[in-house]
Amino acid sequence: MDPPTRPTTGPYDYDMLVIGGGAGGLAVAKEAAGLRKKVLILDLLTPSVRGSERAPHVWSDLAAAVQQTVETRSRELMRELKNCGVFYIRAHGKIVESHTVEVTEVNGRKRRLKAEIIVIATGDRPQYLDTPGARELCVTSEDLLSLPHPPGRTLVVGGSSEGLEFADFLFGLGLPVTVLLQPDLLPGFDQKMAEKIENHMIVSGVETLHKCTLAKVEKTEAKEDGSGGSPTPTQSSTGRLRVTIITADGRTEQRGFDTVLLSVGRKASTGDLGLECVGVQCSPDGGRIPVNERDQTDADHIYAVGSVQHGRPSTTGLAVHAGTLLARRLFRGDTALCEYTNVPVVVLTQMEYAACGLTEEEANAAFGEASVEVYHSYYWPLEWELPARNKYSCYVKAICLVPEQERVLGVHILGPNAGDILQGFAAAMKGGLTKQQLDATVGLQPGSAQVFSSLTETQRMTEALMMRGNC
Repeated sequence: MDPPTRPTTGPYDYDMLVIGGGAGGLAVAKEAAGLRKKVLILDLLTPSVRGSERAPHVWSDLAAAVQQTVETRSRELMRELKNCGVFYIRAHGKIVESHTVEVTEVNGRKRRLKAEIIVIATGDRPQYLDTPGARELCVTSEDLLSLPHPPGRTLVVGGSSEGLEFADFLFGLGLPVTVLLQPDLLPGFDQKMAEKIENHMIVSGVETLHKCTLAKVEKTEAKEDGSGGSPTPTQSSTGRLRVTIITADGRTEQRGFDTVLLSVGRKASTGDLGLECVGVQCSPDGGRIPVNERDQTDADHIYAVGSVQHGRPSTTGLAVHAGTLLARRLFRGDTALCEYTNVPVVVLTQMEYAACGLTEEEANAAFGEASVEVYHSYYWPLEWELPARNKYSCYVKAICLVPEQERVLGVHILGPNAGDILQGFAAAMKGGLTKQQLDATVGLQPGSAQVFSSLTETQRMTEALMMRGNC
């Protein structure tokens, strides 16, 4: 909905002004509008380096279908905002004074608007490396489906969840994929679970490079196939790019790839918002904003939600929940705060991984290994039995705190539909789920989730058996 042009009658043009169209920003705006508040969203997504190229998407019907889906969803969101009464401008917002935002529209027109409350929800963007050739020749997750050609032989740099998801996606399309784990494999996730994901990818055919560093990316002449045409994704032996890699022992290797996809972390989009004008500090490394338990920044009237927050987990569902609660506290008098613990997360690799609560490493560090018991088990989904897929691929574990009646600190599952299976356990953990309650739960036959109700073996037992050679 376009904002009104008539003059305002109060000290502010809007009750709330949201800078950025992230999930948390949309949620807080819709909730506030539903509470009869006048709300404006300023949202202008700057194109990525590769995304600004105007090239036809001819390499895959899938790529075109994905982009069409994104456009359709965007139109649906616009209609939803209009129905909620939220005003929306495709424009950049910059704070110039307390309660005052300078709005720069696409056509360059500038004006200043005042709001009682300002919410920062600009999200984050993929980072580039300072490696020679990285910015000019590499792509990020935002660029991949804008390429005018098939990605071909692809090097994925980074072991984040995003990097592994894209590696599995491309490999599933039949493309040769190599993952360079710079710096680590799934940082922040349970490392034993991460290793199982990596093992599954390696067995499937994805190459993994450990403790290597990307040193340089250069453009080369791609070899032609026998027919004189361009190389196919599987025929290219040298690729369009020559990549220099430093191995763990200091050796230099050169390899050929068609595409280098960077997935080395994300940085908050806060650099040009004028936050310094009102005393709002950002972290020097990722540009994220420290907030208190009420999602409030250093300035009392400025709040931040979503992935721009410093030191907190970042998921779409969490941002929506936090934004909704923020609007209710501000305009309905509610007191409920967003809980940033026991947040369910999912890694959408082909072997899906979902988790809620602490990792094994975090639990041991917080409570000591002697106080932590880890129950675990492999399981065989029903849909895997007829095709006789590997019995030892799908895996679950429950991390329990022994002194507190084996309260469940973390739940982890690796297997088909892991995210859907985990959702109910995430709700139970909010209520203080214990191992005894898990054991007393009737399992649904023949579903996969029932494995959590029959966990009897601990990692200590397994390790003892292996020590005695009974593995």
